[in-house]
Formats: sequence, structure tokens, C-alpha cells
Amino acid sequence: SRYRRFLRLCEEWPAEDSKRQRDLAYFLRQRVAQAFREGENTPISDPKACDQMYESLVRIHTNFYKNKYPRLKDTTFTGVTVEDCKVILATDILKQMEDMKKGTWKRLREKFSAKKPEEDSK
Repeated sequence: SRYRRFLRLCEEWPAEDSKRQRDLAYFLRQRVAQAFREGENTPISDPKACDQMYESLVRIHTNFYKNKYPRLKDTTFTGVTVEDCKVILATDILKQMEDMKKGTWKRLREKFSAKKPEEDSK
């Protein structure tokens, strides 16, 4: 069934913990859960579009186009490698960069004006 095929794809698709909720695997799992709320009994309004979506996702997952059109180098014009890009795009690093953009006074104000969790429980 279509539902089982999408579930199998979700299981096979690796999720990157470093990206958390910005990862394609996370998004895919969420969309499959929404689209198939009734599981196998979910009526499909447009089976052809559903099948096309599945085939497209399989091509992405299996690196069809990466294999069909191989790159000469795994770097960008800046010279940054794939591994460096993964590190830079990790959620924790992006949060640190966002914090660095804030001014010193704003960071201090946020730090001291925020409630401590133990104060909420009293």
C-alpha cells in the first residue's frame, strides 16, 4: 500500500540530530503522519500525485541525481568542504551565531531578566 511505502521510506531516511527540527527526515515524517492520519485506510484524493511524490522522494533518498551527475570536487567555490558545511549548519552553531549578533547590553538584559526555572515551581 502507499502508506506502507511511505513508512518504509521514513524508516530508511536518516535523520541528523544536529539539525533537529530543520532536518528533511523530520519534516518528511511529520508530513506522512499528517497525510495518512487514518493509516492504510486514509483515502487518497489524487493517487497519481501521491505516487509522483513518492518516486521523487525515493530519487532524493537514493542520491539518484548525485550519482547521475557526479561532481568533480566535493567543495564549494569558497573551498568549504561538505563536513564543514554540516558543522556550520548545525542548530547549536546557528544559535551561537544568532546570540553573537545581539549586542552586549541586550544579552545581559536577557540573561538577568529571564526567570529561573526553580522560581516558577514555587
